[in-house]
Amino acid sequence: MKIGIDLDGVIFDSEQDFRVYQELYDMIELKQNNKKNNKEPRFEERYNWTEEVKMNFLNRYHAQVVNETNYMPGAKMVLKMLKEEGNKLIIITARGGTNPSIIDISKQRFEKDNMLDLFDRYYFATKDKAEVCKKENIDIMIDDSIYNCKNISENKIKTIYFKDAPSYDMEENEYLKVLYNWGEIYRYLKEIEK
Repeated sequence: MKIGIDLDGVIFDSEQDFRVYQELYDMIELKQNNKKNNKEPRFEERYNWTEEVKMNFLNRYHAQVVNETNYMPGAKMVLKMLKEEGNKLIIITARGGTNPSIIDISKQRFEKDNMLDLFDRYYFATKDKAEVCKKENIDIMIDDSIYNCKNISENKIKTIYFKDAPSYDMEENEYLKVLYNWGEIYRYLKEIEK
């Protein structure tokens, strides 16, 4: 099976780390309460920040979060099991689109954790994940963005909406499954393999 996998909020718990830093940045450094909608997955839509404030936040904290964030519970174990079972694992992420240096930091992190060779291909700075999924003939994509999951599943590509942080609910259908951890993901992949 060819499995497309997002990084932030799927392999790495960076979404939670970003939320902590965003709250502290807004309260302590900006001395404000600019939150608009806590369910919004993209911080650009969660806070009423100017473009300059958004870029200042990213320039200050993006590399730090990428370097220090933990793996999602079970991610390393399940990914290694999936690879050993003969699956192709392909990273498809927007990471690196705003700050290209994050790509090297990400690869160094995987190398340090003996995970770099686990993945067959890497697509960083991806704007349209559905296009990459079609190009790669992905059997199933795992992502935590409701927008990406909707777009990918509407292209008739099986998609797992990895729902971990406060976010919008989504109705399941034959192309979309909502799951909450890597154990559930592994069970589901085994079920659809049959």
